[in-house]
Amino acid sequence: MSLPELCIRRPVMTTLLMVSFIVFGIFGYMRLPVAALPRVDFPTINVSAGLPGANPETMAASVAAPLERAFATIPGIALMTSSSSNGSTNITMQFDLDRNIDGAALDVQSQISATLKNLPQELPAPPSFRKVNPADSPILFLVLQSGTLPLSTTQDYAEQVFAQQISQLPGVAQVQIFGAQRFAVRVGVDPDKASARGLSLNDVGAAITAANSSSPVGTLRGASRNLTLQATGQMVKADDYKPLVISYKNGAPVHLADVATVYDSVENDQVGAWYGDQRAIILAIYRQSDANTVDVVDAVRARMPSYEVQLPPSIKPYVLNDRSVSIRQSVEDVNFTLALSIALVVLVIYIF
Repeated sequence: MSLPELCIRRPVMTTLLMVSFIVFGIFGYMRLPVAALPRVDFPTINVSAGLPGANPETMAASVAAPLERAFATIPGIALMTSSSSNGSTNITMQFDLDRNIDGAALDVQSQISATLKNLPQELPAPPSFRKVNPADSPILFLVLQSGTLPLSTTQDYAEQVFAQQISQLPGVAQVQIFGAQRFAVRVGVDPDKASARGLSLNDVGAAITAANSSSPVGTLRGASRNLTLQATGQMVKADDYKPLVISYKNGAPVHLADVATVYDSVENDQVGAWYGDQRAIILAIYRQSDANTVDVVDAVRARMPSYEVQLPPSIKPYVLNDRSVSIRQSVEDVNFTLALSIALVVLVIYIF
């Protein structure tokens, strides 16, 4: 008995079979991942270290070189590249595809710990690493811009409101900030004025560090009570630093303002981002490798009104680039092609 004859003689079986095909087809269509590119996971780890004030040659020789020699002993490295710039070093290691990324991360962490004794003591923080996928790219770019507030204030809202809360959404891997302008107090020491008072740059730096320490002071113990001593706290504005006494010469105090220019600024004034012709803070949102791009973008856009309520009226958020637009258009084309194919198949069967 042929297949057409079987289907004709058993219409109930044929109907149930077709209905099952349709149901499973719809279920499979609903479960399809939506992304601009196929999912490809490369086991890659990026290590970064910072030393403010160091030139690229110093970063390469004193920071990158010891780390590279230590990382070279890790098994399974397929490619290792490094780049050094003013005050920062980045080392990227790509492992073999069969190398477990979690095991590689443990090896990288142990090598960083073993190399700390060979790194400059002036490093403000030990080198950090993170697992990355070079095949990933941001799916959504947001812009925060203000015409009246300083960029450092906009940066604070970008980090504390947008970056932290968006990172907690399902499917979001990380939020990276471009053109970061974190607030900082800059001290420009005049070498001539410092030398005339018998001070070196190290003396000025040590005095600032000691005066701005937040370490515990101690306690006073009495017969009936104990008192915890508290320091004044950290200084946060340039005006707080200017009257700082850094030394005594001939019985007279030498204030920081006597030998240096102190002003409010940002940590790194060599980077910037623009939206149109005005400075701005840009946030790049990355999705997890198994997340649906359209769902992640929809979740972020749905929460945008609640984020805007937490901003001052002068800070305006904008969408700079949305990669889900092209994906939505492609999905619409696929849906149209699928519907047209179904219609043509039914029409041809009906005619015959």
